[in-house]
Amino acid sequence: MIYKVYYQEDALEVPVRENTKSLYLEATNERDVRTKLKDRNYNIEFIQLLEGNYLEYEQNSPNFKLENI
Repeated sequence: MIYKVYYQEDALEVPVRENTKSLYLEATNERDVRTKLKDRNYNIEFIQLLEGNYLEYEQNSPNFKLENI
């Protein structure tokens, strides 16, 4: 399954909406996503499962790049 992760780059800073970034990651579930990203100092805001039409839409986006972790 493919997940879209919304995050801030520094877990110690106050989250600011304008600084929110996203990445795409293949994982078995949400816990697996968090486990794969635990070594990065990210403040994870939201993890969203992508499927169906929404996944297709995201895959057509020029920003879609699947992370290999």
